[in-house]
Amino acid sequence: MASISQHSPAGARRVDVAILGGGLAGLTLALQLRQQSPDLSITVLERHTHPVREAAHKVGESTVEIGAHYLANVLGLREHLDSEQIRKFGFRFFFSEGSDRVDRCTELGVSQILPTPSWQIDRGRFENFLGERARAAGIAFNDGAVVRTLDLDDGEGDHGVTYEHEGETRQIACRWLVDASGRAGLLKRKLDLAQPNAHDANAAWWRVDGIVDPNAWSEDAQWLQRCTPPDRWRSTNHMCGPGYWFWLIPLSSGAHSLGIVCDAKMHPLETMNTHDKAMDWLRRHQPQVAASLDRSQHTLQDFLFLRHFSHGCKQVFSERRWALTGESGVFLDPFYSPGTDFIAIANTYICDLVAKDAAGAAFAPYASLYQQLFFSFYENTLTLYQDQYALFGDAQVMPVKVIWDYTYYWSLLSPLFFAGRMTDVAMLGRLRPAFEAARALNLAMQPMLREWGRRNEGHDGPAARLLDQFRIDWFHDMNRALHDTLDDDGFAARIAANVDRMRWLAAEVLQHARRRHPDIDDQGLGALLSGDSPAPASLHAVWYADAA
Repeated sequence: MASISQHSPAGARRVDVAILGGGLAGLTLALQLRQQSPDLSITVLERHTHPVREAAHKVGESTVEIGAHYLANVLGLREHLDSEQIRKFGFRFFFSEGSDRVDRCTELGVSQILPTPSWQIDRGRFENFLGERARAAGIAFNDGAVVRTLDLDDGEGDHGVTYEHEGETRQIACRWLVDASGRAGLLKRKLDLAQPNAHDANAAWWRVDGIVDPNAWSEDAQWLQRCTPPDRWRSTNHMCGPGYWFWLIPLSSGAHSLGIVCDAKMHPLETMNTHDKAMDWLRRHQPQVAASLDRSQHTLQDFLFLRHFSHGCKQVFSERRWALTGESGVFLDPFYSPGTDFIAIANTYICDLVAKDAAGAAFAPYASLYQQLFFSFYENTLTLYQDQYALFGDAQVMPVKVIWDYTYYWSLLSPLFFAGRMTDVAMLGRLRPAFEAARALNLAMQPMLREWGRRNEGHDGPAARLLDQFRIDWFHDMNRALHDTLDDDGFAARIAANVDRMRWLAAEVLQHARRRHPDIDDQGLGALLSGDSPAPASLHAVWYADAA
C-alpha cells in the first residue's frame, strides 16, 4: 500500500481504508479489500451494536444473479448461504388485484429452479455473520461507533474521522475514505452529493412471525403440483396490481418479510403508513393475502415506511481517494432486487481503485471511467421502473416486460460481472457498440410496453394460467451460460449473440403488440429493428394472450 501521509491529526490512528458503515455494503467491501490485499489496514465504523436483531433488522433480503454470485463466489460465502439462509425459488408474480382466489389468477414464475442460484437473506443473521468474519480476517470492525466529524484532504494528505466509541472520542487518519452508511449518507451530506431522480415511489414494510406459504391458499391439486418441488414459499412472491406490487419473502430465522411498493400518485403513502392502514389497504387490494396474515400465528415484529426511496448521486468515486457504496450512493427500486447487485459493482470498482493506488499507479483516470460506467448501469436500469408501475397489474403486458427485462439483464451486465470483466477496459471498449445497441432497444421497448398497457386499460386480463419461465429453452440457457468460462473472442461473441437475442425478442414483442393494436406507437422500435423477423417459437403465444 502507498505510504500513509504524515499530514494527519496528532495522535490519530492511521489506516489505509476507513469505511463508514458496517452493514451489507461496508462489510462486504471490507472483506473484498482484505481478500485482495491481505496487508491492508481496514477500519469499519458501524453505528449499531452487534449482534443485531435477526429478522426485524433491515429490508433488502432478496438477491438476484449478480449479487448472489458476488456473495457466494467472489467473497466465498457459499457455505453460509447454503446452510444459514434460504435458497430462492426464483421470482414469482401473481396478477391478483382484488382476488380472494389466487389460484385462479395468472401466475408467472419457474416450475423448477434455474441453474444459477440466489438466496433469500435474513439481513440481521447475515450482517452478524459478516461482522464475525471481518474480525476473524483482521479487520477492525468497531460496532457502536458514532461518527462525529469528517475532514477531507484535497491533496495527498490523509482524511480524518472523529468518532465516539465505548464512551471515548477517538480519531483515525485514512488514505481512503468510503461512505457505506446507507441513507444516513455521512459523506454524501457533507459534500452535498444528493441528487433526486424522477422515479416517485414509496414503500411500507413489516415482518411477522411464521412463514406465509402460498400453497396454503388453495386446495386445487393441479395448481399445487405446478412446481417441483412445490415450494412457492421460497420464491420472492409478488402480488401485482395497477400501480403497485406486494412482496412476500421468507427469512431463515422463521419470520416472513412483507412490503407494499407503489407509485406515489396511484397509491398515496398516507393510505398505508401504519400497520393498521397497510392491512386495510391489503384487504382491499389483496384480500386472500390479508386473510392469511390476519391469522394469530403471524404476530407483528416491526413496521416501517419510506417516502420517495429512489435516488441518485452526483458523484460516487473520486480521484481524491473517497468513494460511496450501497444506499449512500444510488438506490433504484426493490423490484428485481438490484440493491446487492449495485453494491457488488461499486465495491468491485472501489477495490480496483485502491489496488491501483497501492501499486503506485495513476488511478484518477479510472475513478472517472468507473463512475461513468456505474452511472450508465444505474441510468439504464432505472428505465425498467420509471413510469412503468401502471403496467404492474396488466397480466398480458407485464409478463412480457419481465421476460424482456431479464433478457436485458442476462445479456450484458450479468455476464460482464460473472466473467470478472467489470474493470477490463479493453473488453469494455470492444463491447461498446453492443452495449449501445442494447440500450437503444431497451429505451424504445420500455415506452412501447407502457403504450401497449395504456391501450389495454378497461379490459379484463386473460384467464388463469401458469407462464412457466423454466420451459423457455433459450431463457433457461441464458441463465445457465452465466457460468461459462470464455476467452476474449468467445466472450465478445457471446455478448453479440445476446444482443441478437434481444433484437429477435423485440421483433416478436412488437409483432404481437401490433396484432392487438395495429396503430400502436412503437416509439421508434420498428426503425431500430429494420425489418428483423422474430426467432421461431421464441415465446409461446400464450405469453401474448389477448385481453377479452
